[in-house]
Amino acid sequence: MQISKNKKFQYLFFTVLSIYIIFNGGNTNLFIQLNFIILSIFLFFCLKDKNYKLHLNYIFSKNKKSIMFYLIFITYLFFQILPLPIKILNHFSPEKYNYIIQLDTNILYSSLSFAPSETFFQILNYISIFIVILIVKIIFQTERHKQRLYLFLSLIGFVTSIIAIVFYLNGNPDMFFLKNSFYQDASTGFFVNRTVFSIFLLFCLISSLEILKNIELSKLLINKDNFFLKIYVRLFLVFITIGIITSFSRIGNFLLLSTVIFYLINEFFFIKKKNYSFLIIIILILFIDILILGFYFGAFELIDRFSFLKEEFSSNAENNNFVSRLDIIKFSFFELKNFIFYGYGLGSFENIFQLKYHNPNNLYANHAHSDLLEIIGEIGLLGMFFLICSLFKFFSSKNYFNLNNNILLYYGLIILFFDFSLHIPLIQIMFIIFFLINKKFSQ
Repeated sequence: MQISKNKKFQYLFFTVLSIYIIFNGGNTNLFIQLNFIILSIFLFFCLKDKNYKLHLNYIFSKNKKSIMFYLIFITYLFFQILPLPIKILNHFSPEKYNYIIQLDTNILYSSLSFAPSETFFQILNYISIFIVILIVKIIFQTERHKQRLYLFLSLIGFVTSIIAIVFYLNGNPDMFFLKNSFYQDASTGFFVNRTVFSIFLLFCLISSLEILKNIELSKLLINKDNFFLKIYVRLFLVFITIGIITSFSRIGNFLLLSTVIFYLINEFFFIKKKNYSFLIIIILILFIDILILGFYFGAFELIDRFSFLKEEFSSNAENNNFVSRLDIIKFSFFELKNFIFYGYGLGSFENIFQLKYHNPNNLYANHAHSDLLEIIGEIGLLGMFFLICSLFKFFSSKNYFNLNNNILLYYGLIILFFDFSLHIPLIQIMFIIFFLINKKFSQ
């Protein structure tokens, strides 16, 4: 059996995604480097094909301004780690200049970033994201290609959920490179953080729902009966949902319920030709997967599980040994004024927190629990301007607004304001992939 060129490259891309998934979403400096190298080699082999190369040239010709602003953004990030004479640094970051003067007057050069090595690895990650954009655009070209991606994510979501649930039912022991003991009473699987795990499974959930919704129209399998495929994907969907539920992530469970409601509203009010079999599946997910299984895996927390703002609105006023999310978010907000234009460097939040947060108990946070405040603080308004300009064409496109992209935009806003999952490389890549394929194939 001969495998087509597109299939070969797509399966290789799925292998790269699997590496991200297996190793905690690629959220270590080691794997940021490794994935950068793998993706660069992958793109190189793609460009050896003449058709892919022509397609890439077409992409560059149609997106010159966006690519130019993104390259300026990357250049700006390099500027953050560039050693500057401290007198010049004083013009860009008076706050860091004051710290340097207090520490050692013999320091002659310093960068804007409070953690230059961390900023460098984040630059590699942002370059990797750009490479992913190019790869996705040139190897996923048809509706069948998109459905193949959905099928992969549905399958990998099922596998990761099975592993996570088995570990959860056995007390989440640490094993090999899997560090699950931090969350003894929640499913995390290959991921260190349960919220990141649940956000990833939400993409697998959408993939499964899209397969079931379009299975008759997409011709995923030519000249074959899709009956068994429906059964498999429905089974995958059950375990993916259980995986999200047993993560006990409030934001993950809230977005799960929101996703089902989005699909229900769309089927009831915006679809002229009703797909009743799919509508029944959505209703079953709501009543069986979310309510009944949710009750089974934590009856007393069924309502509380969806209150994702509960921790955000708590404070440490009564407990000096506890740093709440609200306290961290407030700290991030009030620090913006000190680094408003040029930021304190990608990946430097932990350093800023340890330096400036009144913390008598040596507690610390490595994320702001509000990605929006953290990213503005890290790259400043100037960096945000370049980043937004690079994305402007995409979000101003006429065919941008559809059900899937609206759900993703909703996810993004919730995470940006109340979580830190968008700092994880795999979650960034998932958003990029879904936005690209949903825009490309929207009707």
